[in-house]
Amino acid sequence: MHEHIRQRCVRLGELLIETGETVRALAKMTGFSKSTVHKDLTERLKQVNEPLALQVQQVLSYNKSIRHLRGGEATRKKWMTRQYEKSI
Repeated sequence: MHEHIRQRCVRLGELLIETGETVRALAKMTGFSKSTVHKDLTERLKQVNEPLALQVQQVLSYNKSIRHLRGGEATRKKWMTRQYEKSI
């Protein structure tokens, strides 16, 4: 594995732990694709830094466990803005 990929994996892992953001949000923040961020955090990081990979896995598991709540909130906001626009 190339050194720049190793550094990217560690940087993404540390950023995920600091912010607790989703993979999609990290991808947007860093400019990498969602697929690259996910692969770096779930597969490559284990080879580079095992303790960091375990911490990252906990954050990813938490985000996965609450994703149904995030989706519901997004739908609620979408419909609230549509109803507001209709009333104007």
